[in-house]
Amino acid sequence: MTTRRPQAPGGGTSIAPAPRTGRGPGARLLDLAITGAAARAAGPGGIRFTERQLYYETCRVLSPAETLLTRIPRTPAPPLRLRTFTRALEARGRETVEGLLPPARPRPPAAPDSSEPDVYAYGLPRLLVCQDRSIARMLLSNHVHLEAGCPVLAAIDALPLAPRLVAALERAEGATVHVLHDASPEGIELPARIRATLGRVPGIRVASIGLVPRHAAALRLPTGRGPAPAPPLGPWPPALRPQEGMWLARGRFAQVAAVSPPRLVRTVLRLTRGPRPPRNSMWSELRGLRTTGFLTWPAS
Repeated sequence: MTTRRPQAPGGGTSIAPAPRTGRGPGARLLDLAITGAAARAAGPGGIRFTERQLYYETCRVLSPAETLLTRIPRTPAPPLRLRTFTRALEARGRETVEGLLPPARPRPPAAPDSSEPDVYAYGLPRLLVCQDRSIARMLLSNHVHLEAGCPVLAAIDALPLAPRLVAALERAEGATVHVLHDASPEGIELPARIRATLGRVPGIRVASIGLVPRHAAALRLPTGRGPAPAPPLGPWPPALRPQEGMWLARGRFAQVAAVSPPRLVRTVLRLTRGPRPPRNSMWSELRGLRTTGFLTWPAS
């Protein structure tokens, strides 16, 4: 676009480039959406989050109706292309988004028992294995492993489980390996892969904590679509419903990163550390006094 200057003293006109007016309204709207998404992803506790989590949160900001119809299970397509979001984030500057974790530097995976060997000399009652390395890093950055008393490992780095780690799980007598995975053929198969690496070690339970397709539908998570039909990588778990198998066979998938970061942290803590003991209250203390022996209340 060009503008014409007023006629010059010598006659005629000169052509000059139009003044730059900045980015268009679409870019400014997306920048505002990223700002709002970052605030929602951090929540009141100042949670740190990954770039992919910020992308899905931006999709929710751009589709407010999807968050209002929570009682209708469905898996909508994301309203924003990932590459469009990435370009907008690069133009804005990743360092300007508070709470966004920096990109992980590539490094050779370390053995899971090499940093703190004394930890594995005792019983280890629970372990969390994440399919997505960036999700494992996000949970560690938010100190989930400390609150749950549960080591957090990425499957690509942890499998097969180190012998010292397996021995620590066996010593706990009833340990549980929790598996956090995507709703995809590879994710659904991950718990079975971990069971296979454990072999015949007794007393260790492998438990999937999701995602499965019905979780994605209940949470109305944005989903992607891969090549269809998706070849099954192994026998489906018995708990997987037939319609969920059909959903996966059509190439559909949902990522753990699509779960809101505050909800993800709360859910992982609740499922890994087990039921919390009841809080003490005045009424529970009064009921307890009736059975303490001295100064107990009469039964009548």
